[in-house]
Amino acid sequence: MSGRARVTLFGMLATLLTSWSLAPLVESSGWLLQAAALLGVQAAVGAGARRVPLARSLTVAAQLLVSLLLLAFLFAGKAESTGSGPLAFLVTDFGALFQQGARDVAEFAIPAPTTDGIRLLLLSGVLLIGLLVDVLAVTVRTAAAAGLPLLALYSVAAGLSAGQGGAWFAFVLAGGGYLMLLLSEGRDRLAQWGRVFGAAPGGRVSAASGYGGGSGTKAVAPVRTGRRIGVAALGLALVAPAMLPALGSGVLGPPGGDDGSGGGTGGTISAVNPLVSLQSSLNAQDNRVVLRYRTDSPQLGEQYLRILALDEFNGVKWEASGRPLTDVPERLPTPTGLSERVREGASEVRTTVSAADTYAQRYLPMPYPATQVDIGGKWRFEPAGRTLVGDQLGKDRFQNVQGAQYTVRSLLLRPTAAQLQSAPGPNPFVRAEYTKLPDNLPPVVAETARRVTAGAKDDYTRAVRLQDFFAVNGGFRYDTKVSSGTGSQAIARFLNDKEGFCVHFAFSMAAMSRTLGIPARVAVGFTPGEKQADGSVNVSMRDAHAWPELYFEGVGWTRFEPTPRAGISVPDYSRAEAPTVQPSAPAALPSQAVPQPSAAPSKADECPAELRKLGECGGPALGQDTASGSGGPSVGVVLGWTGAALAVLALPLLPVLWRGRVRARRLGSREVLDAWRELGDAAWDVNVPPDEALSPRRAAARVVTLGKLEAEAAAAVHRVADAVERALYAPPGADLSYPGLADDVLLARAGLLAAADRAGRLRALLLPRSAARVVWAAAARWSALSERVTAVFGRIRIPLRGRG
Repeated sequence: MSGRARVTLFGMLATLLTSWSLAPLVESSGWLLQAAALLGVQAAVGAGARRVPLARSLTVAAQLLVSLLLLAFLFAGKAESTGSGPLAFLVTDFGALFQQGARDVAEFAIPAPTTDGIRLLLLSGVLLIGLLVDVLAVTVRTAAAAGLPLLALYSVAAGLSAGQGGAWFAFVLAGGGYLMLLLSEGRDRLAQWGRVFGAAPGGRVSAASGYGGGSGTKAVAPVRTGRRIGVAALGLALVAPAMLPALGSGVLGPPGGDDGSGGGTGGTISAVNPLVSLQSSLNAQDNRVVLRYRTDSPQLGEQYLRILALDEFNGVKWEASGRPLTDVPERLPTPTGLSERVREGASEVRTTVSAADTYAQRYLPMPYPATQVDIGGKWRFEPAGRTLVGDQLGKDRFQNVQGAQYTVRSLLLRPTAAQLQSAPGPNPFVRAEYTKLPDNLPPVVAETARRVTAGAKDDYTRAVRLQDFFAVNGGFRYDTKVSSGTGSQAIARFLNDKEGFCVHFAFSMAAMSRTLGIPARVAVGFTPGEKQADGSVNVSMRDAHAWPELYFEGVGWTRFEPTPRAGISVPDYSRAEAPTVQPSAPAALPSQAVPQPSAAPSKADECPAELRKLGECGGPALGQDTASGSGGPSVGVVLGWTGAALAVLALPLLPVLWRGRVRARRLGSREVLDAWRELGDAAWDVNVPPDEALSPRRAAARVVTLGKLEAEAAAAVHRVADAVERALYAPPGADLSYPGLADDVLLARAGLLAAADRAGRLRALLLPRSAARVVWAAAARWSALSERVTAVFGRIRIPLRGRG
């Protein structure tokens, strides 16, 4: 096997091995076989084109074209056709399948089902990386640079599949594939490694490695040295992280830190931010239903499905603090702070919930406060937040709510404003735990809280005034275009700009309540949903919500609603005249209870990504068909596809633009040698390659003969050659000015193009052969960089013990 064929084979193998890191993202790995076949065809096309031989640009174009045709053939008929003919498929159907794949990626949790859209994204990405590796390693002959696209592929896969297991094996495969690609490039590059890191024995220097042994001493094998260095580097990368101290939930630690799924009673639920953990399930454009339930509650407006409480504010974000987990009791304990008097006025309701197969969440959505939960599987109970969290099922596998059916009994509490107003001071432990604030909280937060609640004589009145400040009279606007910052500075910015959505309102009211000494936390879950004709209620991703919970002794944790969003149910106890709002009749919501936002979105695809993660795009407008779809692509999608199309169309123009820029620079310099180089490249573009061994006069005659130039153009070539000879051999002080130099070069170029046939003329204009100088320049810079690195590390000596 020739050296180039060997590099081609190992480049394809390195891409395929690195692609294994994508396997944990989907349920089935069958797409890897298709990827291997497509990569093989793509590499074979490249090898054939180089053997013809074709120009490098044509080789890459042929590989790209064949790859697109293979994908079109493989996915023909998979998308719903919106046109006729191959062009309609490539432009419309193919794009629709890509969009469907993007929606599937946003909707499904990892591991996702291998839908046609997701499979198209996987295969397209692998083929693109394979093409880049082939171009760099084989076409450009820079195998080391081929590690960049491989690293990009592995980094994306590792980032998306974090916590899915098998990361070390994927790393070994990717690293091994790259090392084999480097080894296949030959002895010369590895020999350079040996000179940098190893001391050469004295005596004769071998031609292959640059060093050798003296009489009776064997030359050190550079290939073996390179293997040792590669193995040492790979081993160091694997062993070093294990020797470092534990990093917790930092950048190098597991996402979210310890998730508290230990099997014993002492297991803890750690600081996992549900705003992140809900992303894979809620970030979808078509607003699919994630939960369906039936309930006997007489007040559907209070049927919030709570997932988790965020009770710790560290100045950067709100998160759930680490709490001990217990087994789920048959009857859940009485909620903290709930008195017998309020308990007697409550009724117990029964809710049966069915979770969608596409909704993967480790925290169980249920009404608050739940008293009994009937569900299969392995679940754990966190008493302080009254949360059920999925237990560990195996290595890197945890129980989740996906496809689950469960029944929850919960209390429908009916506290009155009088009960809340007369509530005694909170338990000292509760006050100390839930009024903690970070040191970096801007003073404007506490100052605003005191100003808004000035004159209030009790915590309940203060809480209601804070709620009204955000929802009614503070001038705040529900705005979907604001970024979802959650730290201390984000709260201060929100109070100043007065624009945001539920995250800003909930976090800000909770922080301001704490500055007033009111225990507060933030709950994340779903609003009641939309009642159906059969009596069931559908909860969709747009129903995701965040709200503050404030603690009142005798009542316990109590929901408030500062977010001025349509469809939000304001609690009766916080609004004396507010009637109960049923989710089946959102039009009955009085405008004085919840003001309508002035900038609420009407379609999910008009919301920013930060908002869609929480489903904060608002419900459908009155009279709007909720099943009508997303209403077409968003402006961002159209602009993105337009930009991509323009970029693809601009690719063939890059050589033309480069040659024009180089030509203008050379002729503008008025230097004779620059003009001579431009004349040589103009001849090269029409297939008269340069011959550096010839004198200027003979080279000019060769250009005139092979270029079939007419008399005027031929005379211009000879005038340029004469100018070159004068510049090279004239005595010092001679007049070397040549005013018409640029005109003669342009005249000769026009003659060369006129003498060429139509195909040759198009080739010279669109795919000039002289563009190879770009690759040469890049290779020269790479070589210079390698030499500088060698010079810097040349003093390093790593002893390589052992035989060989």
